[in-house]
Amino acid sequence: VLDAAADWPTAQLKNPDDWPSQLKEAAAAVTQAHIAAVEGFLGPDSAPALIGFHGQTISHRPAEGFTLQIGDGQALAATTGSDVVGQFRLNDMRHGGQGAPLAPLFHAALAGEVRPQVVLNLGGVGNITWLGADDAMLAFDTGPANALIDDWVGAHSGQAYDIDGGLAAKGKVDEAALAALMAHPYFDAPPPKSLDRLAFPTDAVGALDVGDGAATLTAFTAASVARGLAFCPQPPQRLILCGGGRHNKTLAAMLGAQCGIEILDCDALGWRGDSLEAQAFAWLAVRSQNALPLSRPETTGVAEPVSGGVLYQAG
Repeated sequence: VLDAAADWPTAQLKNPDDWPSQLKEAAAAVTQAHIAAVEGFLGPDSAPALIGFHGQTISHRPAEGFTLQIGDGQALAATTGSDVVGQFRLNDMRHGGQGAPLAPLFHAALAGEVRPQVVLNLGGVGNITWLGADDAMLAFDTGPANALIDDWVGAHSGQAYDIDGGLAAKGKVDEAALAALMAHPYFDAPPPKSLDRLAFPTDAVGALDVGDGAATLTAFTAASVARGLAFCPQPPQRLILCGGGRHNKTLAAMLGAQCGIEILDCDALGWRGDSLEAQAFAWLAVRSQNALPLSRPETTGVAEPVSGGVLYQAG
């Protein structure tokens, strides 16, 4: 569905009645998976007061003022018996923002007093939150993180992802292919900015073997982060790694070599790295209920700090 979505026109995606059948089926599956996750985590008789439900991003097209996260918040609320806040990105985009990234305010709440520092989230896409003195902040998507590596490894090895970066560690970076990937105009655009996981074609690595392709795409992620750090108002003292990509040892080593600063796994600070995104959207749901900002001009390019989210009531 994610690959097919790149070819679906925005006008079609805006109206659920016009969605292709596979997208409707995916939306139902995402909803059921979240219902099962909530009930499995808490038990059927222990409903939380509020659920923050981001859903699954299918398409993010900020240049068109459009984003689509699938999953039925009302069905989740009715089934779990808990109020649900979802659709976190829409209000930001209505006010001129990119709709992403949305975790920076949560990062700032966690990060302590070290300034300046950067929190780097390595999900499908990479994004950084730069934190300076006196509440200064800048956030944006740096480029690909795990998405291209996962897609490559899945297509060429049968693994779902590059476990611990093992394939990349055995491969060799193709410098010509890396240069071609880094020539994408996104990297020269000033922040705030955001992107879709399908924004970067990978034709440059198409002829490589699985190890060299993994190594080159891993280097691409590291190089895009290093390029992004150049936009920070001040060089950070340290970089805190979050997201699934922090488990990729080859990527972490490449980041250390390219960025030239101290790199810490967020778990070393007492954060729960594998559940950080879930925690962030629970926190954002509470802020939504209290009409507090979810984004700022420095994080998404929105005109002014705005709240957001749509409330789906259980009953």
